[in-house]
Amino acid sequence: MCGIVAYTGFRQAVPLLLEGLKRLEYRGYDSAGLAVISEGGKHFCVYKQAGKVSALARALETNGISARVGIAHTRWATHGIPNDINAHPHLSYDGEIVIVHNGIIENYASLRQRLEEKGISCRSDTDTEVLVNWIAWYRQQHPQKPWREILPEAFRAVEGTFGIAMLVRSMPDVVILVRRFSPLLIGIGQGEYIAASDATAIIPYTRRVIHLEEDEVAILSTSRTDPEIFSLREKQRTPQVEYIEWDLATIERGGYPHYMLKEIFEQPQAIRDCMRGRIRQEPLEVRLGGISSVMDRILAARRLTLLGCGTSWHAALVGEYLIEQLARVPVEVEYASEFRYRNPVITPEDVIIGISQSGETADTLGALRMAKERGALVLGITNVVGSSIPRETHAGIYIHAGPEIGVASTKAFTAQLTALSLFALHLGASRYSIDRNLHDTLIENLIEMPDLVNETIHSLNPQVQALAEKFASVSNVLYLGRGYNFPVALEGALKLKEISYIHAEGYPAAEMKHGPIALIDEGMPVIVIALRDSLYEKVIGNIQEVRSRGGWVIAIATTGDKEICHYAQEVLYVPEVPEPLSPMLTVLPMQLLAYYTAVIRGCDVDQPRNLAKSVTVE
Repeated sequence: MCGIVAYTGFRQAVPLLLEGLKRLEYRGYDSAGLAVISEGGKHFCVYKQAGKVSALARALETNGISARVGIAHTRWATHGIPNDINAHPHLSYDGEIVIVHNGIIENYASLRQRLEEKGISCRSDTDTEVLVNWIAWYRQQHPQKPWREILPEAFRAVEGTFGIAMLVRSMPDVVILVRRFSPLLIGIGQGEYIAASDATAIIPYTRRVIHLEEDEVAILSTSRTDPEIFSLREKQRTPQVEYIEWDLATIERGGYPHYMLKEIFEQPQAIRDCMRGRIRQEPLEVRLGGISSVMDRILAARRLTLLGCGTSWHAALVGEYLIEQLARVPVEVEYASEFRYRNPVITPEDVIIGISQSGETADTLGALRMAKERGALVLGITNVVGSSIPRETHAGIYIHAGPEIGVASTKAFTAQLTALSLFALHLGASRYSIDRNLHDTLIENLIEMPDLVNETIHSLNPQVQALAEKFASVSNVLYLGRGYNFPVALEGALKLKEISYIHAEGYPAAEMKHGPIALIDEGMPVIVIALRDSLYEKVIGNIQEVRSRGGWVIAIATTGDKEICHYAQEVLYVPEVPEPLSPMLTVLPMQLLAYYTAVIRGCDVDQPRNLAKSVTVE
């Protein structure tokens, strides 16, 4: 969940590393630091401190250090509180190695004890300092061995996950990378290498990248035209250079005050890009080339299991409704973090689908690996091309939403819903389980969806902004929905919690009377999704139950519905679409409400406390 940047080349390293950290700060912002080898290669210069990257940049304004190689890190704390000592980089006890690390060393306590028995102590509380000391000690025991032998041997004793960038004082133009489970990319420039845990730090300099795979080491040196890449295990491969398709403009705010607002307004394009090339007009049908090679196994499956965490889990819940209605296949939805540890029954007839914006979510990736080992067909629905999940799965679907920088996911959610809708339609048509008129109607409405989303965001924006003024002072909010829109109620509550720090809960509207109704008192806000659909009358009954107890009802309703005004104090209208597609519209006012409420409350919208964008540790 931390951000790593490393550089060796002809540029001044310090400003490049700082700029890279700023682009990666959404991955962690408890503390930041960098280390460089001064020109001439005589010693390390290490700067680190608690707080955001801007604080580190201010501290470095007058340092005047000249260096062409360095590593940097922005931290989301796991071991040890956020302070200057626990901040990365960490220097080895002998002063010969300095590293930054993303991940968790699970057996750091036993390694630390072994080092202490040898008289080697640590100043910090981190697992990372233990790791660098372990590598340094092992190297001292084998001074004649090359790094190609030292690292595989040293890491045999290391358990856990790691993405590591390392400098060695005796190799002043070299950066060493090591990866297990935690992403690292190598950007290849002309006479330079820029490595990072995320492409956003690389794209200003090059679009040519190599993705390190599991248990791989890369030695980057300006004296070599290609990186030296080898495995910690027996496995060997020929690395392939890939090309990043998006450009620098896509990761800038583009005049918006926050990335989250920009990404809310980018949703029409994200949906359009997700559908591009996947809908054929004559005959009207969905084509998904990413899963065509495994379609026979999907059609033969006894059941599908959708996995996700957070927002992706909410998308999976909508996917369950879609697939069961349109394809008539049993579907289960699981938290990836629970699925992988409860010894689930998995057979070769199962299809397991992991949903992750980043493609790096540790629990989802771990669950998919377990399912694959047990013989299941594993698929991925991800946003980031070249990430771990598409590399580990048999096939999958990219959502093509473009880079999402804001920690609270918005456009990735609607793009995931789009991909799941396409998948359900494709599967339903392949199984001949969907009525042709419904099939064509849903595809026609999907084609129109980008325009409907654009219209909804722009029409609701001023109304929701005014509503947020009232929300800024509330302490609790209840979100209610039924059918396809129950998962949207969960997503709306999550968004408000994530960025405004207001307690909120989502429930199926009918479940309110089984407990949560006890929370409702005079003036408590209750957001109810009350569309003119098959459950409309029942939802109206739930609204009346809230009103009779003094609750303040904000309804998300179908455009043209005047009746709802008799029951709700505030109404936010969305266009009418078929029920299976309605979540793409009903979620929009909830995203806007969370955003504007957080802004009014003075919260850090793009970097909310205690959260990071990509959860790459358990």
